[in-house]
Amino acid sequence: MFDTSRTVDEPDVSVIIGAYDAMPYLIRCLESVEAQTIGPGRMEIVAIDDGSTDGTGAYLEEFAARTAIPTRVVRQENSGGPSGPRNRGLALARGRYVFFLDADDYFGEEALERMVAMGDRAGTDVVLGKIVGVNRGAAKSMWKETVEHADLFSSNVKFTLSAQKLFRRELLVRLGMAFDEKLKTGEDALFTMEAYLRGNGISVVADYTCYYLVGREDRNQMTKKGGYRRRFASARALMELIAEHVPPGPRRDALMVRPFVITLLPQFGPGLVKQRPEVRERKMALAAPLMEAYWTPGLARNLKVNERLRLTCVAEGRLDLLLDIAAFLRAGEEPEVVRRGDPPRLHLAYPHFGESAVLPEGAYEVTVTEWVGGRRIDPPRQRPRASFARRVVRKARRTVLGALRAHRV
Repeated sequence: MFDTSRTVDEPDVSVIIGAYDAMPYLIRCLESVEAQTIGPGRMEIVAIDDGSTDGTGAYLEEFAARTAIPTRVVRQENSGGPSGPRNRGLALARGRYVFFLDADDYFGEEALERMVAMGDRAGTDVVLGKIVGVNRGAAKSMWKETVEHADLFSSNVKFTLSAQKLFRRELLVRLGMAFDEKLKTGEDALFTMEAYLRGNGISVVADYTCYYLVGREDRNQMTKKGGYRRRFASARALMELIAEHVPPGPRRDALMVRPFVITLLPQFGPGLVKQRPEVRERKMALAAPLMEAYWTPGLARNLKVNERLRLTCVAEGRLDLLLDIAAFLRAGEEPEVVRRGDPPRLHLAYPHFGESAVLPEGAYEVTVTEWVGGRRIDPPRQRPRASFARRVVRKARRTVLGALRAHRV
């Protein structure tokens, strides 16, 4: 049994809302908190107005004066990003759990009740509630089933690192965790991954939509801002965190897929062919130390062919080859599927396939499920080779059986 007790003045969950020029989205956001089936007596709101100029602060104070939910509003000068308000809210929170709710977004009515119940039942320190996008996309692969204990290395929870999770506050306090205010993008990924790595397990609530991720019509969202240098800084910070807590090997490789594919790889997408030469060169220079430190054959085999090829070009400093592959992708061309080798292996014939002394043939091999022209391509299943000892036993057995047959004759 896990201790789920709380003191009289300690709510089950503190909802931390950092808000900057969030009107009119803030109205629905706060309505969704009031509608929570967990009830006002089991939660509190800590709202930080980060120097808004559109009436956000005044609306928060008006809401606090009339709601039955204990609400604290702090108004401060603009901090330049979401980390400052979240840290301020975390320092003021009293709940057993905290949830970082963006002022643009809103809850499903049973969200907090279901997530708190899951955390209490499973004893986990991080609970993920199903997220769907409204006027924007949202990750889907991690919501296939509700699980009390998700494996970080083999599941897809590593691909959702936004701050919109339920975190056990004791973990955050004990580890002294806070959002890195120096990072201007990816600070939530760093925070969440640390909680995944250092916490007492991860749970997933997938059978109910807990969180609605809203795309603002004015596109005034921090996740959409910032130049490419910020993305490299974010990738570097996340890679360093993973390397600090996970030794080299398959488990580290599995986690490194996240920063390499989600953060680093988009900097070398089809749009690269339209960028200025100095930008391309600068990106290659920024990526070089990351490739040298963390790029491994094991990581490469966890990627799709077009991902592996582009990153291989980056690792080898071959901007010329990278531009050929980027142009191929930009044109929307489909690679030919080629079967080669013994045992047979599948390859996707992207540019320069089969050319000696350019890129290794293994870089083109299908090692994870791919989709080409609407057709699913799975890597061939390789029959495991018998061990040396088993082969010796089989040979001895054949020899004995042969001798017996000869004797009978």
